Amino acid sequence: MKKAGSKSLTRKQKAELEALAALPDDRIDVSDIPEVRDWSGAKRGLLYRPVKKQLTLRVDADVVAWFKEHARGGRGYQTDINRALREHVGRREKLAGR
Repeated sequence: MKKAGSKSLTRKQKAELEALAALPDDRIDVSDIPEVRDWSGAKRGLLYRPVKKQLTLRVDADVVAWFKEHARGGRGYQTDINRALREHVGRREKLAGR
């Protein structure tokens, strides 16, 4: 599933970033940015993207059909299969005491 790319920065935005980059840290006003002290709601690994390995895998047709049927618009079923496999591995590792 393709994600929308970021829009290019305008000249004004680029100029603002360059001006900020040229300032020493102690001259940048961060008073309007509150310091986060409570990290209890933080989610670890949210931006982690594991390396994907392309392979040929034979899966029963009914299993593939089920994942395709339950995927939104028939898209993302491979991601759903990967997620199910990852959950299975996690459960097995937990049982093994890892």
